[in-house]
Amino acid sequence: MLNQKADVMNLRIKGNWNQIKGELKERYGELTDDDLKMAEGKADELLGILQEKTGKSKDQLEEELQEIESKHL
Repeated sequence: MLNQKADVMNLRIKGNWNQIKGELKERYGELTDDDLKMAEGKADELLGILQEKTGKSKDQLEEELQEIESKHL
């Protein structure tokens, strides 16, 4: 069974992907276009890439992603 929180985040990210990825590139300069293409619309994949690139915790990154998402709802 998939995590309900991740499912909701995936839906919001997919719906606003073009706006969100621009802000992600600004906020996380470590991200490449390939990273974003690989993670497109998938919150878990995006979190994993960001953890690897930034060294931040999953919880911290989830909060940051929710902040970014809320700007684009």
